[in-house]
Amino acid sequence: MTVPRARGVLRTGLVASLLGLLSACATTGPVESRRSPSLPGSPPAQTQPRPQPSVPPTGLPQATPAAPPVVAPPTPARPASPPAYPSEREGRALVAGFLPPQVRDRDGWAADIFAAFAALKIPPTPDNICAAVAVIEQESTFQADPVVPGLPQIVWKEIDARRERLHLPRLLVDAAMLKTSPDGRSYKARIDALRTEKEMNALFEDMISELPNGKSLLGGYNPVRTGGPMQVSVAFAEEQVREKPYPYLRRGSIRNEVFTRRGGLYFGIAILLDYPAPYTRPLYRFADFNAGRYSSRNVAFQAAVAQLGGRSLTLDGDLLRYRDGQPADEPSATFSALLEVAPRLGLSPAEIKRDLRLEKSAAFAQTSLYGRVFAAADARAGSRLPREAMPRIDLKSPKIQRKLTTAWFAERVDARHRTCLGRDRSASP
Repeated sequence: MTVPRARGVLRTGLVASLLGLLSACATTGPVESRRSPSLPGSPPAQTQPRPQPSVPPTGLPQATPAAPPVVAPPTPARPASPPAYPSEREGRALVAGFLPPQVRDRDGWAADIFAAFAALKIPPTPDNICAAVAVIEQESTFQADPVVPGLPQIVWKEIDARRERLHLPRLLVDAAMLKTSPDGRSYKARIDALRTEKEMNALFEDMISELPNGKSLLGGYNPVRTGGPMQVSVAFAEEQVREKPYPYLRRGSIRNEVFTRRGGLYFGIAILLDYPAPYTRPLYRFADFNAGRYSSRNVAFQAAVAQLGGRSLTLDGDLLRYRDGQPADEPSATFSALLEVAPRLGLSPAEIKRDLRLEKSAAFAQTSLYGRVFAAADARAGSRLPREAMPRIDLKSPKIQRKLTTAWFAERVDARHRTCLGRDRSASP
C-alpha cells in the first residue's frame, strides 16, 4: 500500500511524496499436519494388493471336470471414469458446510468460492476447500475489502517523511492536498477517511487520471500491490490472466477485479492451489502462499547447497536475485555457493544458471542441478535430506506493528485448516 502525489508546479512535490508513501505501504503476501493426497500435486495414496484366489487343498479327491462350456470372450473392462464434478447447487452447499459459523452472507461467499474452484477445475475436496477457507480467515476474517487499522496515520507519516527527504516546504504539500479530487472531496479529506486498500487504490487511480499526462507518467506504477479477501498480489493476477482467461465479466481493469470479493477469491485460490506442489504437509503450501510458489522446496535446496559447500546461506527460497520481476545480472549468494562446488557437480556456470532460472516452476525439481546437488548432499550427510523446509522470512510492512514471519503465517493458517476439517458440517445453516 502507498499514497499518490499531487499535480502541477505545486503537484510535483506532492506526487513524489505520495509515490514514496505508496511504495512503502506495499504488503507481502500464498491443511492439515498429515499427508493430504487430495491437494493438487500431493503424492498419490498407496493401494493395497489384490487378494489371490484360493487353491483347493491337496490330497483330497477331486471330481473329474466336465468339458468347459463355450463362452464368449470377456468384454474389455472400461477404465473407471472420474467422479462427476458437483453441480453449482451441490458445490455451494458443500463449501457452505465448511465456512466458520460467524461468516455473514454465507451463500454469497460459498457461491464465489465454488465458482473459483469450478473455473480453475480444482477438485472441491474437504482439504482444498479448507485450504482456501483457512487463508481467507487468516487474511481478512471473511471481509471482502478488509479494513487496515490506522491507515490515515500510516499514509500521513510516510508523506511527511518523503517531504523531508525531498526538502519540500510543508506549506507546498499542504496546499496541494487541499485540491478537490474527482469525488468532490479534497485529497486531504480522502486520506483522513481512508479505511481500506481498495479506497487507497481508487485514490491513486484518480491522481493518475487527473494529472496532465498522468497515464503516461504514472500508469503501471500504482504501488498498491495486494488486495481483496485473500490479499492476493495484483502482479500475480495480471500474470494469471495472460495464462488463463478470466472467467467473469470484467467491470474494469484486472487490478480493480482483485479488490472485488469474486475476483479476489478467484486469484487467491489460483495462487494457493492451482499448481502442483510435492509437499508431504499442506503447511508448506501455506508458506508458499506467503513467500512465493515453491519457496519451501527452494529453501530445502538452499540448505542442501549449504551442506554441500560448508557455508551458511539465507534460507529465503530465492535462488537468484531479481529486479522488476526478472533475474538480475548480480550473482546471488546461492549461485556463488554453487559455483564453488560446480566441479563436484559436473556442471558449468552457464548450466547452473540455466537450471536456476526454473526456480519458480515445478520443472526445477527435474533439472540436473537439483538432482546432483541432493545426491551429493545426501551422500555427504549420510542420509536423505528434507526436500521441503520453512522459509526464514521476516514480514515487513507499515501495517505490521510487531515481528512476524512466514513461519508464523503458515502455522496460523495450518491450524485454521485443521479446525475447518473438524467442523461439524451438519450444524451449518
